[in-house]
Amino acid sequence: MSVVVFEDHATERLYPITLGRLAYNISCGGYRLCDGLRDLGAPVRSVARPHLLEIERADFSDFAPARHSAGARTQMLVNARVVPSRTNFQTLQQLLKEGRSGVIFDDREAIAAVVLAGDTPPPPLELSVENLPDYFNYARIPSLPPLPQTLTLFDYPHDVIRFHMQILEENLNHRLAQGDYTELVDGVFGAPGARLGEHVVVAPGSGPILLDENATIGPFCFLSGAAYLGKNARVIEHSALKDGVSLGHTTKIGGEVEASVIEPYTNKQHYGFLGHSYLGSWINLGAGTCNSDLKNTYGVVNMEYRGEKTPTGMQFVGCIMGDYAKSAINTGIFTGKVIGSCSMVYGFVTTNVPSFVNYARLFGQVTELPPEVQIATQERMFKRRKVEQRPCDAQLIQDMYILSQHERQLAGEPLSL
Repeated sequence: MSVVVFEDHATERLYPITLGRLAYNISCGGYRLCDGLRDLGAPVRSVARPHLLEIERADFSDFAPARHSAGARTQMLVNARVVPSRTNFQTLQQLLKEGRSGVIFDDREAIAAVVLAGDTPPPPLELSVENLPDYFNYARIPSLPPLPQTLTLFDYPHDVIRFHMQILEENLNHRLAQGDYTELVDGVFGAPGARLGEHVVVAPGSGPILLDENATIGPFCFLSGAAYLGKNARVIEHSALKDGVSLGHTTKIGGEVEASVIEPYTNKQHYGFLGHSYLGSWINLGAGTCNSDLKNTYGVVNMEYRGEKTPTGMQFVGCIMGDYAKSAINTGIFTGKVIGSCSMVYGFVTTNVPSFVNYARLFGQVTELPPEVQIATQERMFKRRKVEQRPCDAQLIQDMYILSQHERQLAGEPLSL
């Protein structure tokens, strides 16, 4: 049996997270969906959005583009928005083992997974995000019998934070059981090369704290699990990680961080609070940057996506920041704000921020940032981390700029709290 992971049209609802990121590459609970799919032991093929195909070929070369041929073996199609929880991975393993035809829909009637048992006819077109609905109809997928299993999907950006808090401890217990970790102090486990500084205080009984290979925590830090530090992640001295933090590889973190997901190559090196938030890759937060994750009324947070309010059902929601975003020193981000990819924010962030803008509403200024500026910035950032800027990286910035044009229509709206 083979596995096909596919991005659907609802992937755009996850902007800015998925503006320049494959949906199966979203970190949540210390895992990504692509990690779990690789562990299934079956070849994985992919249906991705066109502007991400070159990035996929470069960074996920084992995920070959999905093509079908007559007489194909049994296959399982998995939505790239499936949450990377242990429960979902166990369900996918069960579907592979049983191998009976059927379909799983989520609460919004989106296709979460499909199993096509036996030989399947070739589709009339090569699979792509655009013609995927046609293939579903061609293969009569909507008429397949419903499978008894359930799968959860990301529907909106804040779902990443919500599910992260639900699944982190279980995911890390699985990672601990499967990996090569040594207990450094009570409740803190390190992979080879991981280092824990002196005078670190660990809150008892709060879930495992895992340091992956060569991750380091400086002296005089406070840790409250569950927490995960990816390879080469660095937490500087006098920092506090509280109640559910996941750091991607090659991150540098300082200050106070609570219940947040931070993707690889992002820096929050200085003091300041970050809570119940998602930060993409290649972000830099200036010293003193803080966000609010609780309304003054203690009420449920409503997010705004594309001009429409969406209730989260959550009392604590911080900010969502897309890849390559930056904040100046002493930036204050209000509760539940979305900051677009490749934007730079200054002062108080009281509204959502489009992608590719300089946002300084406090000073009466919001201006567009051309992609050439971000490409040059990308090159400088990559050099600092000894990462080569490839043509596909620069092209992705251009594509992200074009795809986010509709967001910048919001930049002329009056200041609102």
